[in-house]
Amino acid sequence: MSRKLAAAILSAILLSAGWLGLSGLPLLAAFVPLLWISDRAEASRRGWWSTFGWAALTFVLWNAMTIWWIWNATPVGPVAATLASTTLNMLAFMLFHTVSKKAPKALAYTTLVAAWITTEYWYTTGEFSWPWLILGNGFSHDVWAVQWYEYTGVFGGSLWVLLGNILLFETLRRPTRQRIAALAAVLVLPLAFSVAIRCSWRQPDEGTVRVAILQPNVDCYDKFHGDEERQQRNIIDLLGATPRDAQFILLPETAVPGYYWEPGLTELPGEELPGDFWQELADTLRSRCPEALLLTGANTLVRYEPGTQSPTARRNRLDGSYYDIFNTAVGLDSAGRVQLHHKGRLVIGVENTPTWIFDMLRFLVIDLGGTLGQIGKGTHGTAFDHAATQVGPAICYEGLYGDFYGDFVRRGAAFMAIISNDGWWGDTPGYRHLFTISRLRAIEHRRVIARSANTGMSGFIAADGSVGETLGWEERGVLTADVPLNTRMTFYTRYGDCIARIAEYVLLLCVLYYVAYRVKRRNYLVP
Repeated sequence: MSRKLAAAILSAILLSAGWLGLSGLPLLAAFVPLLWISDRAEASRRGWWSTFGWAALTFVLWNAMTIWWIWNATPVGPVAATLASTTLNMLAFMLFHTVSKKAPKALAYTTLVAAWITTEYWYTTGEFSWPWLILGNGFSHDVWAVQWYEYTGVFGGSLWVLLGNILLFETLRRPTRQRIAALAAVLVLPLAFSVAIRCSWRQPDEGTVRVAILQPNVDCYDKFHGDEERQQRNIIDLLGATPRDAQFILLPETAVPGYYWEPGLTELPGEELPGDFWQELADTLRSRCPEALLLTGANTLVRYEPGTQSPTARRNRLDGSYYDIFNTAVGLDSAGRVQLHHKGRLVIGVENTPTWIFDMLRFLVIDLGGTLGQIGKGTHGTAFDHAATQVGPAICYEGLYGDFYGDFVRRGAAFMAIISNDGWWGDTPGYRHLFTISRLRAIEHRRVIARSANTGMSGFIAADGSVGETLGWEERGVLTADVPLNTRMTFYTRYGDCIARIAEYVLLLCVLYYVAYRVKRRNYLVP
């Protein structure tokens, strides 16, 4: 009992390191103690439930150590996230355990790899999505080791972790020359390949643009319920400190207070002139940075006549019409021209909550300070066009989804912007790891990233994942840099999460093969 408890705790610690500001390389041994527990279990119902309990403990501890900071927004948040994440982890691992006791080991290990990557993929495609603990994300502090993400994305990292653990466990269990050689190849060759890519990769010479990042440092809760005039003055003051030659200026997610109607960002539907503050922003750009595109976050509204509303629309009780609230990236130039991108990956439990569920389970909703309940959802990434350059304006949570993020690049983005509002987590590993995950997006698509957060961390990330100048927690200021451009697409940009899609088919084949094997075994057709 004590040995199995120690093994479960050791697995959880090794799984957690990459999310706590440490190296993700311990992931390559993190499943070994858990595989040992599975291997030692009896091939009986009692053994199955024993393994179930130890695996559940491992994954719950992993979640507890890595996402406890959600507590700052709501005590229920980490419990709900742990329940969802652990359920999918258990589905994959217990399927492996079941097959391992009743079928050939090769089939069991293939099932483990395919099932784990498949359930991770479901994190990214499901209606309620929480992709934080995808194994490949654990290498965000080791970008030197995963430069090959430009071919595989983070699911390549998950594949590496799983294969490494399986070979390490089998080698420790019964070392042979062949197994030792295979283990060395799986552990060393990806590292060598990554180092070779990093040494040989060069930023294409396609020119640069001058980008300024603004970090207002406004409390994330006060910004929705505080003095709008003070927030507006804060933005104008920061624009006053922006270099005149800036071509792109970034403000965070929902930086502009209030709600505005599309398409003209008016204060009332049907008006012609944009809201007063939008006009002031355009005037400030003309006088201060006339060649710049201001990229900022805002809440915008879209009105529908009855019968034309979207599935997420809310009813306006005053006139019977419907409207959607969107978390929007707005591109505004000095001539007052507007470009819009609607956030397409929504935060579970705050932005992505159907109205009837929200009304019933309001006490479970994560409070991020802003609009609660189901909001409108964008369908794809968008590229804003300015100064003969296109930029992808990803909004916060969209930076967790490699394939969706690639949609901005496929639509022409030569560099990427991420605007975020991380302050609701407090000064915890949460906002820091969200920043480092962006380093993986830079590698996957080989695009420089300029990231503007409401408070910590804002900064520049090079196309090889290295970090430039940053602004930390509760710092207010402006960062400026010349950002190199790239219009070439990587293999991953073109083909997305192909490893995960293949894993789904492999899992289906594994399940079918297992069923056929058991039927034949029952009929004494196989030994």
